[in-house]
Amino acid sequence: MKPTLPLLFTLLGLFLLGGCVNDMSQEDFAARAAMRDAIRNEPPGDYFIGRRYYKVDYKFWGFVREPGQPWSTAKLVMMNENTKLAPDREKGVLGSDHGYEYKLYGRFSGETVYEPASNSFYPEFVLTGYELISTNPAPILSIPGSNDPVRRIIENPPH
Repeated sequence: MKPTLPLLFTLLGLFLLGGCVNDMSQEDFAARAAMRDAIRNEPPGDYFIGRRYYKVDYKFWGFVREPGQPWSTAKLVMMNENTKLAPDREKGVLGSDHGYEYKLYGRFSGETVYEPASNSFYPEFVLTGYELISTNPAPILSIPGSNDPVRRIIENPPH
């Protein structure tokens, strides 16, 4: 019996997708599962969770999400530091906290800010305080090279 053309395309698609999925290590899978559990158990409150996403050529700060919400809901933000400096700027070493995770205090202003290198607008987050959660949290990005500060790849956390 000859396979039909749709069946061949389906098998080809599964083969190609299988190669992408296998790029993640068992440690990454375990870390992401633990991260999902931790997110589900975050207490509600007047704070946000932030992940620093430093890129040499861009001026955005990183991803910000509400507690208890997955990273796929996070927004890539421009940080308003008029009240409180971001952690790396406070230390005087821009980007030194790339990949760190924070509990952030502040609010979204409702404004968007233009970032010229990416030719995009990002929501403005007004920072009033922060607490370091982790210097080595589970990965939230999956495209190879997207977490490299010198590569001009901008990836949003997958759904």
